[in-house]
Amino acid sequence: MISRDTIDTIIQTARVEEVIGDFVSLRRRGVNLLGLCPFHNEKTPSFTVSPAKGIYKCFGCGKAGNSVNFIMEHEHFSYPEALKYLARKYNIEIEEKEQTPEQIQELNEKESLYNLSDFARQYFATILNETSEGKSIGLSYFRERGMRDDLVKKFQLGFSPGKWDTFSDHATQHGYKKEYLLKTGLSIEKENRLYDRFHGRVMFPIHTASGRVIGFGGRILGNDKSFAKYVNSPESEIYSKSKTLYGIYFAKNAIISKDSCLLVEGYTDVISMHQAGIENVVASSGTSLTQDQIRMIQRFTPNISILYDGDPAGIKASFRGIDMIVEHGMNVKIVLFPDGEDPDSFARKHHPTEVTSFISDNAVNFILFKTRLLLGETQGDPIKKAALIKEIVNTIGLIPDPISRSLYVRECSAIMTISEQVLQNELNKILRNKLRKSSPELDKAMEEIPPELIPAEPQLEIDPDSPEYQEKEIIRLLLLYGKEIINLKLSKTEDEETPVQVADFVVNDLINDKMDFENEVYKTIFGEYVKGAESDEMPDRDFFLSNSDPGISGVAINLVFTPYELSPNWLKNNIMITTEETRLLMHVTLSLHAFKARKLDKMMTEIRKKLETATTAEEQFALQQSYVKLKNQSVHINRDGLGRIIQR
Repeated sequence: MISRDTIDTIIQTARVEEVIGDFVSLRRRGVNLLGLCPFHNEKTPSFTVSPAKGIYKCFGCGKAGNSVNFIMEHEHFSYPEALKYLARKYNIEIEEKEQTPEQIQELNEKESLYNLSDFARQYFATILNETSEGKSIGLSYFRERGMRDDLVKKFQLGFSPGKWDTFSDHATQHGYKKEYLLKTGLSIEKENRLYDRFHGRVMFPIHTASGRVIGFGGRILGNDKSFAKYVNSPESEIYSKSKTLYGIYFAKNAIISKDSCLLVEGYTDVISMHQAGIENVVASSGTSLTQDQIRMIQRFTPNISILYDGDPAGIKASFRGIDMIVEHGMNVKIVLFPDGEDPDSFARKHHPTEVTSFISDNAVNFILFKTRLLLGETQGDPIKKAALIKEIVNTIGLIPDPISRSLYVRECSAIMTISEQVLQNELNKILRNKLRKSSPELDKAMEEIPPELIPAEPQLEIDPDSPEYQEKEIIRLLLLYGKEIINLKLSKTEDEETPVQVADFVVNDLINDKMDFENEVYKTIFGEYVKGAESDEMPDRDFFLSNSDPGISGVAINLVFTPYELSPNWLKNNIMITTEETRLLMHVTLSLHAFKARKLDKMMTEIRKKLETATTAEEQFALQQSYVKLKNQSVHINRDGLGRIIQR
């Protein structure tokens, strides 16, 4: 259990823009920051971060929260795990006792898989650095490949002993369940015995963007062809190869600062690039690039350069994946290394400045690269050239921006020595087909259906007397201004004004008039203010924004967040403006009156319904008396408090 004081320290220390900036590339827009939402696929940024309020909100999918909520949502952490993550980030000490085997058994399944993966990472690193087998076999291999010891430590590389069951036995003895060893793929089962999947291999831990270990890649060191050179963790609840990029944890900050991502194929390519001082690099780990991987890169930068060895066949095989990058509106470049070289070997043979210069000097726009590569294979064959034109125009048609499309049409026209109009005509056909598929002619189909057969839209039952909107407004004012001071005359006979906290004023006013909330979440939030008034310790906004109850924190964040902020230029130019803060007493008072008026309306409606079913004169008389009393209160509040005359 983490103490409340520690939780408060974590929440007060964590800056939402820094926490989210580790996962999303943010651009300043006024007082807020804007980026592509990491929770849904979007091409136009709608994910807004407010450093002043310490919260974020996506106006596309509706996700909202603060630093803790973001880590919980993005990394699928529990509330305590998210707090621990932020504590580590900001070097805030949290006392933790070592977990016993019994406590490990009690962890939920997903946390158990994470826990076991990190346990394995530490174990393999210890074997590599502190045992004779690890040093003589594993560490020697890394050093022969030219890897510096600091890079081995940075990437948390390790070694799995050659014996078939060393790790499995070690993990079992430390309380880890057999089912989790099998689910992570760290162990395999044969004849009711556990064996190590990665025995006798050097180990490459695979991390999430936040640094959690979710899987491993293991490379064999011998030349035995009967064994696969690389073995990877199988798919699990925490590891999906298509959603993972090797090295993203170590590259994300460099990708953001350089506004560019380099994509390579394997683990050693990434590490060699880091050794050459190039850190904005990730690997697809031998798989074709997927939509999820593209979106992960796009959250940090729209610019990507793909580094290839000199094999044209391999490049052509990856065209479909690169087309997907183009379709996401990203700028794609290709860097082709000399024959026989790949990023790993080239980086090991050349000085870091030479590697950097080679990449920047040889990066070619993908569409132009693709055009030149395929054009070289047509060899004057008109049929092949026609197929090439269709292929290139299809790729250009994937670009979402019309200006960029027209520029590529012009450049490709010059390279292929073909009329720009011919390419444009072909492109128009493709775009029309895409539009036809995405927007079927529903209107025409609807016209053919007789009106009586078209189902009416279901009507939602709306209570016209519901005070939910007024409840919402009061809670919003409490969250935004609960601790602000307003000056009140406590009686009509006094001229002197008394300073009172907004929250105290609202709580006392509603309790005195015996007004309660109907919405359960609003009722809970108001209840916390009531407790605060009684204990003289009024909760602040952060108490609700970072509440462990997602229902409370979600409502609080949505109520206090606005995408619009007052420009500081108004103040600089001494322009007089009226804001909610400058007329706070009026806003609070009107909101309370509106809430009471709506509550009274609802109470009168309920009495009218009871009158319709009342069977005795006594019952009818009592209801009429109550109705008149409520009616008088309603007239008074509407006339004197809200300045309006009611007709009913």
